[in-house]
Formats: sequence, structure tokens, C-alpha cells
Amino acid sequence: MSERLTRLRAASKAHELDACLINEANNRRYLSGFTGSNGWLFITADSATLITDGRYIEQAGRECPGFAVIKIARGEDVEGFRRLLEPFLHKRVALESDQVTLEQWRRWFQPLEVDWAFTTGLVAGLRSQKEAGELAAIQAAAQLADATMAYAYTVAKPGMTEAELAWRLEVYLHEHGAHGPAFEIIVASGPNSALPHARPTERPIEAGEPLTIDLGARLPNGYHSDLTRTFCLGQPTSDTFHAVYQAVAAAHRHAAAHLRPGLIGAEADRLARAVIEQAGFGDKFVHSLGHGVGLAVHEQPSLGPQSQDVLQVGNVVTVEPGIYLPGWGGVRIEDLFFIRADGAQWLSHAQEIAVQHHDARTDHFHD
Repeated sequence: MSERLTRLRAASKAHELDACLINEANNRRYLSGFTGSNGWLFITADSATLITDGRYIEQAGRECPGFAVIKIARGEDVEGFRRLLEPFLHKRVALESDQVTLEQWRRWFQPLEVDWAFTTGLVAGLRSQKEAGELAAIQAAAQLADATMAYAYTVAKPGMTEAELAWRLEVYLHEHGAHGPAFEIIVASGPNSALPHARPTERPIEAGEPLTIDLGARLPNGYHSDLTRTFCLGQPTSDTFHAVYQAVAAAHRHAAAHLRPGLIGAEADRLARAVIEQAGFGDKFVHSLGHGVGLAVHEQPSLGPQSQDVLQVGNVVTVEPGIYLPGWGGVRIEDLFFIRADGAQWLSHAQEIAVQHHDARTDHFHD
């Protein structure tokens, strides 16, 4: 953690900040190791303090070596923060404005004569460049997602509901070392797959229709993965499936091949979007190309039409183009990539199986 604090202090100095007050849960964990649900970090040039309530004092002592731990009981927040910040009156202190409620601002911070600097991405920018240990953790999460998708190929069958398949995949994740899924698993079949963030329903999965599965693993160390595949059980009932799938796969490959340090998020998005537009489905790609993954399943950098984020060595990002046709369904293919000096390294390796053939005699799928 000391190296991360050093990087934060360097960034603070560059922004002419005298201290940083940090509340976002993943930022707290990244800088201190603290996993409790309530706490603030107060980082200065020569000190690091964790402020929490009585429920977490012992936990903080275990998880946060090198941090002073201050107990502020609920109801004493106003005076507690006043005492903490008194030496920094009229000085410039960073405050994560997107994590502060209007009531907290009004009661705790606004009355203090502090030169507040409202920040939203100071720590998130540091988190976006993964250290070796973080990369290993994400690789492990990606491997578990790969294994879970392989399991999905073996258990999915016509007549099974979306919700049943999603539950089986969640159980598999738990049984193989995950703390849980990285997010609510998406299992979307037929016309439901035209909804990019569909939730599993009691709809039975039918043979020959698009089936999209979007899942990720959340490991005990807090790191995530994210993976999507679309396929059919049996031969597609419409030629549309092959046309849409081929366009998405081509867009995915084209964007992945061009990932590199210095690439702007909007440029990455455009690489995939151009392929889909050329195939005649330009207005059916309705979301951004990708996002960063780490302690949060969605973090910096963004790969979207308006993103000015610049890819850097150490970023872990998704590439997930999709085409969605209301009333028919959709196709999305998503993989994880690590940005290296010479390009991008694939972190997910789940096999793409556009079609699975069903043998009714054995009730077994094979590609």
C-alpha cells in the first residue's frame, strides 16, 4: 500500500493539494486494504489516517497496517471532522464530490473554512494502471469466468429457463472459488437478447434462437472479470443469426487488434463501430465498446464514443461490441485485454461456439 500512497501523494502535489479525503469503497480498499462498509481516508504529505465507527475499529487495525485509526461515533461526525480538518483550514483539500451526499456536504464540510477541491477521478486514475499482483488477480478471475462459460455450454438445453441457467452458473462460480458473480449474471434468450442488460426470466430457452450469457467472477481479493458469449442451441432458425454474429465477431477482432498505449477511448470505439456500420447495423450498436475492470467491474478507462481517456500500459479493458434487433434478439462478444507496451494481451479465452448441435438421443451438446 505504501507505493500506492506515494503515487497518490505525487498526484496530489501535482494538483497543488495539501490533503485528500477519500470515501469511495474501492478507493479506500485500494489505498489502505480496508474492506469495511463505512470509513474515510485522510491522506496528507506525511500521514495516513482511517476514520471509521466502532464496528470496524478492530478490523481496521488488522487490515490497515501503517494507518492511524480514529473512531468517530455516529452522531459525532460533525465535530469529528472539524477536529480532523482544523489544521487544514484555508488549505486545499481534495474531496470526492461524487461520494458525498448533499446532507453530508451541508452539515460536515461546507461550514469549514477549507479550500475544497472537488475530485472524481484522482484515485480511480491510479487504479486504472494495474500492478503485477492486480493483473494476476484479474487473470485468475478471467480463468474462472472462462471455466464457467465452458460449463454453460455443457448444461444449457432447450426448455431450461433463463433463470435456471443463471442460477446454475452462479452456483458454479461459488463452488469454484468466487465470492460471487461480478454482477447479476445475464442469460437472455430469443427476443430478450435484444436487451443489452436483460435480467434472467422464467422464459424457456428455445433451440435455434440467440442465447447471450454475460458473466464475471468476483474473487475474495475483490478483483473481477467480465465475459460475454452468444450462441444457439441447435441450428439457427434464421439466417439473421449468421449475418449478425459475423459482423460482431469482425468488429471485435478489428478493435482488439488495434488496442495499444496512446489509443483514445473514442478511437477504439470507432474501430468496432465502423465495421458494424459497414455491415448495415450501425444504429443497432447501442452502447460503448468497453470499460476498465479491476476492483470495480466498471472503472477507468472508458472506451466509448465520447471518451477522451487514453489507453496506458497497465490498463485492463473489455472489448464488447454488440448488435441488437428488437423483436428478434441480439449478439454480443466480450473479452478482457491487458494493455502492454507492444499492444494488448488477451486475458479471457472462452471458446466461441456460435452454434451447438443437439443430439436428442443423448441429450448432449457438442460443437
